[in-house]
Amino acid sequence: MKIAILGTRGIPNHYSGFEQFAEFFSVYLVNQGHEVYVYNSHDHLYQEKTFHGVNILHQFDPEYKLGTFGQFIYDFNCIMDSRKRNFDVILQLGYTSNSIWHFLLPKKPIIVTNMDGLEWKRTKYSKPVQKFLKYAEKLAVNSSDYLIADSIGIQNFLKEKYSKDSTYIAYGAHVFENPNEEVLKEYQLEKHQYNMIMARFEPENNIDTVLDGMVLNQEKTTVLVVGNHNTKYGAYLKDKFSAFKNIRFVGAIFNLQILNNLRYFSNLYFHGHSVGGTNPSLLEAMASRAFIIAHNNPFNKAILQKNAYYFSDAQEVKIILNTIKRNDNLQLIQNNFEAIENHFNWNKINGQYLQLLEECLAKGKGNAAI
Repeated sequence: MKIAILGTRGIPNHYSGFEQFAEFFSVYLVNQGHEVYVYNSHDHLYQEKTFHGVNILHQFDPEYKLGTFGQFIYDFNCIMDSRKRNFDVILQLGYTSNSIWHFLLPKKPIIVTNMDGLEWKRTKYSKPVQKFLKYAEKLAVNSSDYLIADSIGIQNFLKEKYSKDSTYIAYGAHVFENPNEEVLKEYQLEKHQYNMIMARFEPENNIDTVLDGMVLNQEKTTVLVVGNHNTKYGAYLKDKFSAFKNIRFVGAIFNLQILNNLRYFSNLYFHGHSVGGTNPSLLEAMASRAFIIAHNNPFNKAILQKNAYYFSDAQEVKIILNTIKRNDNLQLIQNNFEAIENHFNWNKINGQYLQLLEECLAKGKGNAAI
C-alpha cells in the first residue's frame, strides 16, 4: 500500500502522542514493505527527506506566526499536496483543524480517521471554539470512510451520537527494561524520594489539582512537573506555586530513556488527564512500572481498572499522600506492566492498525455519509 499520515506536526516526535504513534507506526509499515509518507511542518527540527525509510513531506506551517489558526493552513497545505500523490490510504490523526477541508481530500484514497478525544470538552477552549469543534467532529465522522476510536468510551460516544461504527484500537507502549539510576543525578533526585506529574499544561489535565493537594498536605517531598510550561497557563501555575521550592517545573522532556527512568524511580506518579481516550503517557507510565495515581474518569479506569488509586479533587490528593505507600502496592505496578506486555504493546497495536488498513482497502469506499 501507498499510505499517507496526516494530522501531526511530524516525526520524529517532538510534541505529543499522535506524533509518537506516527513515528512508531510509519517505521513499522515500512518494515512490512509498504510505501509510507508522513507530513511534517516546514520548521520541524528534523529536516531530512526520509526517516528510517519513511518519506517526509515538509509543508508550510504558519503556526509560529499565527498561533492555532496556522494549523488550519498547515492542514490545508498537506491535503492539497496529497491530491497529487496517488495514495491508497490516508490515515488522519485527529480532526480539529483538517476536517473543514474534507471536500478537498482526494477521491481515490480510503480515508481512515482516528477521532482522538472529545476535543470540544477541553476547558482551554472558549464556548465559540467548543461549538466549532463539535462541528469539526461531525464533519470528520461523516467525511471519513472508516473511523478509529482509541478508547471504548470514544467508541460508545460515536455510536450513540452519530450512529457510526468505529474500530477500537488503543495506543501502545514499549516495556521499559534496564533502568539506570545515573539519570537521577542530572535532576538531583534520589530513588523513590520524589513524586511526579507529566502532562501538557492545560486545565483539564489537573496539574493544579494535584499541586493544590500537595500544598494542602504541606508536602515537602520533591515533585517533578514535566511538560512545556512556556504557555499562559504554565506561567499562571508557576506563579501560583512559586513559594513552594519542592515543586519543580522542569519543562518538556522528549527523550524516552530519561522519561522512563524518571517514571520508574518515582514514588507516586500522578496522571491527571480527564478528557480524551487512551493517553500515551499513561501507557508509558505503566510500561515504566510507575505507581500510578490517576484522575477518576472512565477513560483512565478503562485502562488501569483496579490497578491504580484515583482522585477527583485536591482533598482526595491530600488523603492519598497521607495514606498510600508505594511498597504496599507493588502488585498493582506489576499488573499494569503485564497489561502493557499482553495488551498495549506497540507490536500488537501496530499490527491491529495495519490489519484495519488492509481490510479498509479491501472493502473500498462508500461508507462515508457525505
